[in-house]
Amino acid sequence: MIIFFKSLIYIYLYININPVFYKAIIAFFLSFCIALILYQKIICWNRKNRIIGEKIRDLGLLGQKEKEGTPSMGGIIIIFSTLIPTICFSALNNVYVLMLIMTTLYMGSIGFIDDYIKIKYNKKGLGVMSKIFSQIILGIFIGITMYFNTSISSVQKTESKNLYSFSLKEYGFKTTIPFLNEFNYAYILSWYNKKWRKYTWIIFIPIVVIIIIFLSNGANLTDGIDGLTAGISSIIFITLSLLSIISSSKIYSSYFHFIYIPNLLEIIIFSFSFLGTLISFLWYNTYPAQIFMGDTGSLTIGGVIATLAIINRKEIILPVLCGIFFIENISVIMQVLYFRYSKKKYGVGKRIFLMAPLHHHFQKLGYHENKISNRFIIIQMMLSMLVFILLII
Repeated sequence: MIIFFKSLIYIYLYININPVFYKAIIAFFLSFCIALILYQKIICWNRKNRIIGEKIRDLGLLGQKEKEGTPSMGGIIIIFSTLIPTICFSALNNVYVLMLIMTTLYMGSIGFIDDYIKIKYNKKGLGVMSKIFSQIILGIFIGITMYFNTSISSVQKTESKNLYSFSLKEYGFKTTIPFLNEFNYAYILSWYNKKWRKYTWIIFIPIVVIIIIFLSNGANLTDGIDGLTAGISSIIFITLSLLSIISSSKIYSSYFHFIYIPNLLEIIIFSFSFLGTLISFLWYNTYPAQIFMGDTGSLTIGGVIATLAIINRKEIILPVLCGIFFIENISVIMQVLYFRYSKKKYGVGKRIFLMAPLHHHFQKLGYHENKISNRFIIIQMMLSMLVFILLII
């Protein structure tokens, strides 16, 4: 606990001497205000014109019919109010910033198409394979950019006479693992043949693809209770922002045994912008929700969190940091597989949970969605603290 608070003091001192943080704070409040105004406008416009909003599928859940007609344009505002401050205050020649902007626009477009199909034609929206294929494309793009772009390099720390020098790895891609600190994907291939180290991208890119698929779908599945996805995502963004601050400094990254990542600090502006609009969205999305984010928002959130973690070289700790998203995803996979297995074996499909994703299981048990949301957010706080402690000890 002492280490945790000591690290916060170091981060505070670093923030005070760097002008990027002043831009990030302005970006945070700007995105918050833009989103707050636009959400209110959409809600009032929806009431006045009585437009058709979210179409709720009949899942037999208490209170779901009252949500019929709630506007689901929140995801568009999340994207808009994040990108405006980012474009205004960030260095747009920074490869990390460009990756995050492209991820936001790409996943937002996929989500928008999905929402449009749901409202106009089919409640199911885009097919599962269509979503996964689009996520694979993004994963390949992020993986290739991170591995092959010459302006991105994993930096290793070497110690000589109490001074730290920094040298580049010839092959592979370095990431962070708790306790071991640094891990190079090239080690996986070098165990068999050292000459294969130059083909590390064959391992790295599929890992990136799997992470983006799992996380974007996990965030999408979690978005089924008022305030749940926005609340959890806000805490994750705060955690990743703190990790970015440490990794962007040579001094603090060496002190906390993190990988030093040059030119990383600019993404703080994007992270704070996204955080601002998420908190603003949460203002109107807490129970009873006045607006939904739709797949436009949830798919974007999952994709951006995955990209942020990969940029920070912290993708290995995502199963812990985004544990709720992963569990929600796994609960659906388990439910579907067991149902098909039991139907094939016994002739009758059986279920593990009363309903999947997991938060609906608790609703079926009689828990109010507000209680479920609050408790999941508390769990996320604990997971974020656990990740931070695991990485700095």
